[in-house]
Amino acid sequence: MSEMERSRVKEINISTEMRTSFMDYAMSVIVSRALPDVRDGLKPVHRRILYAMNDLGMTADKAYKKSARIVGEVIGKYHPHGDSAVYDTMVRMAQDFNFRHMLIDGHGNFGSVDGDAAAAMRYTEARMSKIAMEIVRDINKDTIAYKDNYDGSEKEPVVLPARFPNLLVNGAAGIAVGMATNIPPHHLGETIDGLLALSHNPDITIPELMEYIPGPDFPTAGEILGREGIRKAYTTGRGSIIIRAKAEIEEMASGKSAIIVTELPYQVNKARLIEKIAELVRDKKIDGITDLRDESDRNGMRVVMEVRRDANANVILNNLYKQTALQTSFGINMLALVDGHPKVLNIKEMLYHYLRHQQVIIRRRTEFDLRKAEARAHILEGLRIALDHLDEVIALIRASRTTDIAREGLMEKFELSFEQSQAILEMRLQRLTGLERDKIENEYSELVALIAELRAILADEEKILEIIRTELTEIKDKFADERRTVISVGFNSIEDEDLIPRTNIVITLTNKGYIKRLPISTYRSQKRGGKGIQGMGTGEDDFVEHLFTTNSHNYILFFTNKGKVYRLKGYEIPEYGRTAKGIPIINLLQIEQGETISAVIPVEDLEADSIFLNFMTRQGITKRSPLSAFSNIRKGGLFAITLRDEDELMGVRLTDGTKEIIVGTSKGMAIRYHETDVRSMGRSAAGVKAVTLGQDDVVVGMEVLDESHDILIVTKKGYGKRTPMADYRLQTRGGKGIKTCNITDKNGPVVSLKTVVPELDLMIITSNGIIIRMDIASISQTGRNTQGVKLMNVNESSQVATVAVVEKDEEEPATEPLETAEDVLEDGTSPDETEANDEGSSEE
Repeated sequence: MSEMERSRVKEINISTEMRTSFMDYAMSVIVSRALPDVRDGLKPVHRRILYAMNDLGMTADKAYKKSARIVGEVIGKYHPHGDSAVYDTMVRMAQDFNFRHMLIDGHGNFGSVDGDAAAAMRYTEARMSKIAMEIVRDINKDTIAYKDNYDGSEKEPVVLPARFPNLLVNGAAGIAVGMATNIPPHHLGETIDGLLALSHNPDITIPELMEYIPGPDFPTAGEILGREGIRKAYTTGRGSIIIRAKAEIEEMASGKSAIIVTELPYQVNKARLIEKIAELVRDKKIDGITDLRDESDRNGMRVVMEVRRDANANVILNNLYKQTALQTSFGINMLALVDGHPKVLNIKEMLYHYLRHQQVIIRRRTEFDLRKAEARAHILEGLRIALDHLDEVIALIRASRTTDIAREGLMEKFELSFEQSQAILEMRLQRLTGLERDKIENEYSELVALIAELRAILADEEKILEIIRTELTEIKDKFADERRTVISVGFNSIEDEDLIPRTNIVITLTNKGYIKRLPISTYRSQKRGGKGIQGMGTGEDDFVEHLFTTNSHNYILFFTNKGKVYRLKGYEIPEYGRTAKGIPIINLLQIEQGETISAVIPVEDLEADSIFLNFMTRQGITKRSPLSAFSNIRKGGLFAITLRDEDELMGVRLTDGTKEIIVGTSKGMAIRYHETDVRSMGRSAAGVKAVTLGQDDVVVGMEVLDESHDILIVTKKGYGKRTPMADYRLQTRGGKGIKTCNITDKNGPVVSLKTVVPELDLMIITSNGIIIRMDIASISQTGRNTQGVKLMNVNESSQVATVAVVEKDEEEPATEPLETAEDVLEDGTSPDETEANDEGSSEE
């Protein structure tokens, strides 16, 4: 390397150079490419396109021009980047699903919501839209500053006048270096209303502003869920909102349901969305959609999803919201350039900076108009002088050899300015007529008044604000349309349970603690005396102890023999086949060793204050507590009742505080009393005596009575009977009760006492897992002092374990009635009432 070459080499630190170069690049991207200006809401490329189109005369009242011509003008003069970057930007400005108010009026194929690209720029045509004319309005009145273009050969605007708040109305999105902006579009009328409110009250709060601007308004409509995300974004400049498609469930002529989507969340590609739904259906991640088609046309969007007859359309729709772009989140980041520096702004700051920009625009426009008016008035003053001295002026001009001599003579003799003298020399002879002289006088008078008015405007900031308000109101009246996006109030996000169908289910729980869930249709109705179907597989020493029907979304309260309560939702219990054993309850509940489930109650609402839980123990102790006392049940359970000695909790029932209770014992006794005999107690109370028990007697059933109820008794050996409620007179709690069943070796002790109506079905479960279902109407009514009839053939190795009353299965017709009362009085006793110690004390 020569000495001369070596002298041209400059040694630099690579780290310093990289840092400096990257910062220069970053600032260039931030200021000159990616972020919008808070004043006109435009990035440089948008501003250059609009300015070039206005400069070329491609305004809304002119014919369309080729897009390629516009792109060439922008690239050649102002935007030294690729043509595709300019054309793509222009295309987005012409798409009604991207811009709330389009700034380009496109002619030809400018793409679609399906993601179809626009036609090439040589095929499409464009011009400025009518509202875009408000962006460049007054641009020729020295309202804005200009700067050199990239090569210094042209001038381009630093900012456009933007006579409406474009940044909020059309929004903006851009990724710079180390920062990004994402401002949603808003309703034009609402935004202007908020701006007007700010102009009247500079101290207005953001919550007060939100009364005028409730939230974004997307061009694709849709629904915003909740206001909290909007409030946060408007207050801090950052927030997130959830947008949901507009979808309705319609009944089709075929009887099936269909989900109809007519609006999509902002910037969602419809074609990709349909592909995603089809993929989920194919992979069976969403089940129940039988047909999917796009019926969108020029009249609007319409995506149709037909739903299988046995599927729940609401659940499918919730699954679609959760797994597809039918519901999306929009992260708001209101970052814009303020005086050339990026800044995160809240809604009030954005409106304030725009309002300040408009004040500058109006002030500069007024100053321009004032200069123009003063210049014209100055000329008219010279013309008036010439007309007042017409003969002298004519003589002076005729005596002058040249124009310059004439001009100087006029300036010297009449003390005129250069401009006034030149105007006199250029004046036509027709202006010398009387009519023309009147015109000059009238024009001068009007100009004097205009100058006074313009000076008054410049001297009073309130007058400038009033002009802004008037012109903004005119734009609102001319361009504002109806709000498209609905804002929901009190939205709760989709939880997992919203994706689960609400169906009636059967829950079974065995003595050994195996639980499972089945559809209620699993069990078909049979006639009495049948052998039943295999309801579930159990071990030799296990049997079904609890069986009940509920809804998959209801709470299920599990009460244990030790007086504790646990809680699950119906759908949280796994579903198994009819013959499956189920899952151990200890896998679902944190049950302690030696603790067994003694009562299970399905509940829809745990917060109800007017609903009570009535407890009953084996030793005849009862307690009544409000359901709301059990609204906060921990995973580890909660003590529901304090038990005495070796007592166990055997049953719990729901009441409304006005019911009567009947309690049955294994020795065939029963007592009926009003629940108000038991005062309402707290969760930890021990309770009071409900029935006085004989030796070796225990409570086997406790039910809530209704006027239409019969009392159903089932014994250990499969016998049962139905007795009218009227046969049991009302007593005071604490007595021994009256006889309800004649106990013999043939029928065995009472296993269960239930309250029933003929419209229900009875399910009987034996200790070896055999289940039979029968129509309760087929069990004839008999007196209290009877053995009952055989309901089920029970083997010597088994016995009736538990009984459940369920809704009728509509698939089978009602069965024939059982024998009459005379057939069942095998012991020769009278069916009349037999009372035994029915009066008792009310011990506590």
